[in-house]
Amino acid sequence: MRTSQSPAAPAVPAVVPGDREAGPRGRLPGMAMMFGSGLSNQVGAATGALAFGVLGPAGVVAVRQWVAGAVLLAVGRPKVRAFTWRQWWPLLCLAAVFATMNLSLYTAIDRVGLGLAVTLEFLGPLAVALAASRRAVDLGCAVVAGAAVVALARPQPSTDYAGIALGLLAAVCWASYILLNRTVGARLPGVEGSAAAAGVSGLLYLPVGIAVLAHHPPTATALACAATAGILSSAVPFLADLLALRRVDARFFGIFMSVNPVLAALVGMVVLGQSLDWVEWTAIAAIVTANGVSVLR
Repeated sequence: MRTSQSPAAPAVPAVVPGDREAGPRGRLPGMAMMFGSGLSNQVGAATGALAFGVLGPAGVVAVRQWVAGAVLLAVGRPKVRAFTWRQWWPLLCLAAVFATMNLSLYTAIDRVGLGLAVTLEFLGPLAVALAASRRAVDLGCAVVAGAAVVALARPQPSTDYAGIALGLLAAVCWASYILLNRTVGARLPGVEGSAAAAGVSGLLYLPVGIAVLAHHPPTATALACAATAGILSSAVPFLADLLALRRVDARFFGIFMSVNPVLAALVGMVVLGQSLDWVEWTAIAAIVTANGVSVLR
């Protein structure tokens, strides 16, 4: 939801309108890039989840942040020595939110599964879209999304309330991520701000990662899965979204992002063997529809 998205979604890169390739010829490749971005993001998260048994969610996130930070720093090449405090403070906040978002999301994935965790996280951008509106249709979208969350959290013996709370924390982080990213994008050129934030986030995880890896000796396979998550869930979506936004407008991009919870549920079922019941599928569909209607309006 790869803004960045996600994270699990990276920031949505800023694009100059004049750079967009207009017409069907531009939109078709743009759609392919957006679909590839969403699929890469969810496959990366599922691949990282395969290492939970060895590294735990915190260890996987630490390795992911290191890899993502290194890749994005190489791409963005931020001139950090020239940054002013006015540029640094939102960047540091963005890095902290980025780090918290991924840890809460991956811990939620470990507890409630990929599909439900990403669906709950997706409430973040939906909340940002609805917050400034007073239209009846947007109020209806908020009610639908709220009802879907209630359905997902319906009391039963197997309900993991901690996992649901972590998914909602990831949603709060994603909403904050979007708002902070707007400020960073306005104060720093190109992708320098997002790249620097990813690098700082990687530094924040150095003590965490060292402590976790010291207590949970990693295997080569687990490290490879975590590193793959960093590439597929951060670097690839970031670059794919950057190219896609040169071919499609922001509204269409926002609508297409709604496919992420569905992709997460399908990838979770295929890669991790996590099945959903009809109530959970209905709740996912309701949240996706609410987001699509909100963006269209």
